[in-house]
Amino acid sequence: MEIHLNRVDYMQVGVTSQKTMKLLPSLGKKATQKVAIADHDGVLTCFGMKKGEAVPVFKTLPGQKIVRMDLGGAAGTPQEKIFVCAGSQVRGFTKKGKQFLTFEANLTKSINAMHVSGSDLFVCASYIYNHYCDCKDQDYYLSGDQINDITCLSLEKQSHLVPVLACQDRVLRVLQGSNLAYEIEVPGPPSVLELYNKDGGDEVLYGTADGKVGLVQIGEQSAVTKWEIDNDKKKGGILCIDTYDIIGDGVDDILVGRDDGTVEVYGFDSSNEPTLRFEHVLSESVTSIQGGCVGKDSYDEVLTATYTGWVTGLTTEPQRTEVGPGDEVRISKEAQSKIEALRSELEQLQVKVLQGREQYQQTSQSSTAVSAVPVFSINDKFTLCQDDASYSLTLEVQTAIDNLLLQSDVPIDLLDVDKNSAVVSFSECDSEQNGNFLLATYRCQANTTRLELKVRSIEGQYGTLQAYVTPRLQPKTCQVRQYQIKPLSLHQRTHSIDQDRPMNRLSLVGQFSFAEIHSWVVFCLPEVPEKTPAAENITFYFHNTFLGTQLEATYCKGEGHFKSDNISTISILSDVLSKEATKRKINLNISYDISDDSVSHTLRMIHPKLEYQLLLAKKVQLIDALKELQVHEGNADFLIPEYRNILDESAHLLEEYKKQPAHLERLYGMITDLFIDKFKFKGQNVKTKVSSLLEILDNYDLNSLLDFFNET
Repeated sequence: MEIHLNRVDYMQVGVTSQKTMKLLPSLGKKATQKVAIADHDGVLTCFGMKKGEAVPVFKTLPGQKIVRMDLGGAAGTPQEKIFVCAGSQVRGFTKKGKQFLTFEANLTKSINAMHVSGSDLFVCASYIYNHYCDCKDQDYYLSGDQINDITCLSLEKQSHLVPVLACQDRVLRVLQGSNLAYEIEVPGPPSVLELYNKDGGDEVLYGTADGKVGLVQIGEQSAVTKWEIDNDKKKGGILCIDTYDIIGDGVDDILVGRDDGTVEVYGFDSSNEPTLRFEHVLSESVTSIQGGCVGKDSYDEVLTATYTGWVTGLTTEPQRTEVGPGDEVRISKEAQSKIEALRSELEQLQVKVLQGREQYQQTSQSSTAVSAVPVFSINDKFTLCQDDASYSLTLEVQTAIDNLLLQSDVPIDLLDVDKNSAVVSFSECDSEQNGNFLLATYRCQANTTRLELKVRSIEGQYGTLQAYVTPRLQPKTCQVRQYQIKPLSLHQRTHSIDQDRPMNRLSLVGQFSFAEIHSWVVFCLPEVPEKTPAAENITFYFHNTFLGTQLEATYCKGEGHFKSDNISTISILSDVLSKEATKRKINLNISYDISDDSVSHTLRMIHPKLEYQLLLAKKVQLIDALKELQVHEGNADFLIPEYRNILDESAHLLEEYKKQPAHLERLYGMITDLFIDKFKFKGQNVKTKVSSLLEILDNYDLNSLLDFFNET
């Protein structure tokens, strides 16, 4: 059952954060609802629609940046009181705009997640969770990693609410009072939570930063995962979720907003599995999503708020009538008045712009002129993509981007991104003189506010990637963003590892504190919380997204143990940890336990990737010659099926080869490092034999390669 929704833009406010727009309850069934939205200027706006125009109900004065909104009210009454949080303060407003609450939570960090239920207020700030009842402290919990969102549900056998925290370490934590009841492992870092049934129930929807959606049923002692929707099409991360019956089949559908601008509606099939029923792509990230009735009575719609503050509806109301060739076009009076109002508004804006320009020219030429640098917001994200072992850098600006300069002091590859329409140019780099390994400029087309790039790093080489963002603003101004490329940059946190693999071990003993060794691990590996764990010791598990190898890190005060089936991972850790300890003048007693079996195990893991890349390179090399033969002979019928197949798939092969530059060189580099590292731990320098190794790789055969490693 497909649905057709039509886009309507209602109004624009300032830049918005995640979950800062809500629909107030309607007065009657299918009656239009008021919209409350808050922005980074600290302004809370409430408006309704009347004759196709957005009519403000109230608007607060500017203040501190608002990062979350929730609706509340006494139990059993309409949830129409609006709560917003800015900094460590929570404020409450009635639906008419009267402020009735100012509550200072006195937290050192700003509140980033909030849930309101009756007289209970639940807030989270970084790693800290606090529960207040009638503005008095009730419960407190310190999480092991950053808390991204919170929701609460009421279980049948429990009188009190059960909080569920979405934590960055790929875990949902279910609390009981101030204590952890249990944890639920999810497939990615959860970024948003939403109750499946708004009237109660024990089912919670979650969305992850890598674009997956799931439903879990929360019990007293454990939870059950009902279903998961994978992100096969590599869409953006989930920023907001809501439930609403937009299809009209009596079952709540799932509304999803992503950070790449995708809006999705999932319905349920006969087997109760979620199925994509509608999709629409906006030009910027969707920060909030709600289902309801806004534009016109009896017409349901999906309401969204975007990063730059646009409030947009996807409505079931037909927006245009089909006109045949001989039909006369009639525009309704309502539409005519709307067009005239827009024309006059446009003329007024053009006059304002001309006046502003003249005023700026006059003031800039005066003797007392001071150049004012325009301030602009950047929403950026630098995340490791598990599927292709690359880093995705997403930059979103509230105004059009003019150009972007990328600079890196470590070797990285830029990968092709289909969504990216910017023109890239590279500058020559002299890494020995100025330390630059990459200088690339992206020139953007007009009205580009969002840019997505992909880079791939080399493990063992670490440093900083810098992005210089210049928007289309006068006077010209630029903001710099920095991203750390870590020594083991392609490793990702995981819940468990395969203990049956052959493992290499690295052990450190020395006069270092728990905080010191934790800071070294944070420096080496991504996705490790910066805050030192509260326990006396900690264990983290990782897997290498490029090769599939794994790492276990266990450490405490004065002691650290690292296990990996890849000897190069142990070698990189050993070098970096030794350097960090030397910087702090700490003596380390380092011991190794190297497994020779792990080397052949790693080579076998590299084998399918290497074989595939060699075959791809061979096919690409043949394409030009085969095309020449085809032109010369007039057709390709005389070629063997294998070559005809290469010609048929030439466009796809070239595209894949272009998407993965230097992939083969990377694999060669990893095998070379593995060879050098194997003998480094035996005290032998085999760099003179690298040329012989490369010869074997050029005529690749797995058994010959294994023999070479064993015989040397």
